[in-house]
Amino acid sequence: MVNQIKVTGMILSSTPVGEYDRRVVLLTKERGKISGFARGARRQGSSLLGATGAFTFGKFTVYEGKSSYTLVQAEVINYFSELRGDTKWVCRGLYFLEMADYYAREGTDETLLLKLLYQSLRALTAKSIPDSLVQVIFEWKAIAINGEGPQAFSCVFCGKKEGLERFSMRRGGLVCGKCQEEGRKLHPSTVYTLQYILSAPVEQLYQFVVSRQVQEELETLWKDYSRIHIDKTFQTLEILKQIAGE
Repeated sequence: MVNQIKVTGMILSSTPVGEYDRRVVLLTKERGKISGFARGARRQGSSLLGATGAFTFGKFTVYEGKSSYTLVQAEVINYFSELRGDTKWVCRGLYFLEMADYYAREGTDETLLLKLLYQSLRALTAKSIPDSLVQVIFEWKAIAINGEGPQAFSCVFCGKKEGLERFSMRRGGLVCGKCQEEGRKLHPSTVYTLQYILSAPVEQLYQFVVSRQVQEELETLWKDYSRIHIDKTFQTLEILKQIAGE
């Protein structure tokens, strides 16, 4: 008998294969990123017909083959159907999925990344803070979870923890007032916000707003920092920029 396992996760991508099947990529809590096939998922009447689209979060029953998994059952917890009512939401959400796909690995504990993805999609549809702020929070937190975040709690030159005023892109972190050899001057609230994003539990990330100046500094820093640390062009982000005029 085939050994089936149950995983909790979200579908990052779903691609038609053949006449009735789908190939899905799942971010799971138990096994990291896995890919597999949902046989007959596009056939009318299939129990997987509505459960194998991108953004679907739930519990999935799969069995492992030699090179991929086969999805046999899904218990959907959230479809994030609200996203589909707004083109910008869809594009921003797909960008989050694409970034999660880039970071996640098979066989690793991706609990934090999955939790971040889920909470970020909820924040988009909750409308409690600007969508662009949700995005930059997600970006900084995702790279921190991946272990490539900046040194934000002590000076990259002397190690001092007080008076951090600038960001050195070359050294990848904050610089104190006494070591102002280089770096971009930041508003004190930008320093605090960056530190908060990097250190706060995921559940507490989307409970604040910042001034336009602080958000713009976070966004500008991210653009420069990601060019150095991310060797990929996210197609969904390029589409989002065109649609949103960003």
